[in-house]
Amino acid sequence: MNSEAAQMMQYTRLQMVRRGIMAGFPIMLGYIPVALTYGVLAGQSGMTNMELTLMSVLVFAGAAQFLAVSMAAAGTGAIEIIIATFVLNFRHFVMSLSFMNRLRTIGLRAKVPLSLGLTDETFTMSSLHKREAKEEFGAWFYASLMLTAYLSWVGGSFLGGVLGDVIPQRLSESMGVALYAMFIGLLIPSVKKNNRIAYIALAAMVINYVCQIWGMSQGWAIVVGTLLGGASGIWILDDEEEE
Repeated sequence: MNSEAAQMMQYTRLQMVRRGIMAGFPIMLGYIPVALTYGVLAGQSGMTNMELTLMSVLVFAGAAQFLAVSMAAAGTGAIEIIIATFVLNFRHFVMSLSFMNRLRTIGLRAKVPLSLGLTDETFTMSSLHKREAKEEFGAWFYASLMLTAYLSWVGGSFLGGVLGDVIPQRLSESMGVALYAMFIGLLIPSVKKNNRIAYIALAAMVINYVCQIWGMSQGWAIVVGTLLGGASGIWILDDEEEE
């Protein structure tokens, strides 16, 4: 450990940037195809290429953007979309607190902009590189990691918007399944760790369905289903702990 620590202290600012880019490269490979799909679907929903790209620039949250695009295409109001995406991304508060706690030796001026680059993927990758937080130029490592992911997402979104006008309509329509694939992909790892989480997802689905049967709009049904479904976890997961 002492030799590793001594080696870490020898890294320059440029070396930390290079290491951050290399750490972000796997994220980039995963982001580009998903961002392309988002761009195509957003274009189909009626958004201009500037609008869909600007959403990626300002939001930078794949699941939230897919959800917002699908809700907008269904004619959902702005307030419903904002509340739904806020609830979906509430986990970012927890990730930011954990990330800030890890970067105790890094100044606040660097912490605040770095927290804006947190996603599920960049948070996971930064968690695998804890030692860099103690490095003199550790902030440069995390900044380059997040910028690599961020630029690939924004660039992929723009390219998807361009390709949406070129690729055959049947192919672009079939990409709508990516929305469901993304949310299933987010759900499965959690279910593998704790199978009772599947009950929470099922509860949210049932609540959403019942709300729409009662005449509630799709947007508010999603919001209510998400909130009540998530709240059901208080009892579902607590019961498991008692067992």
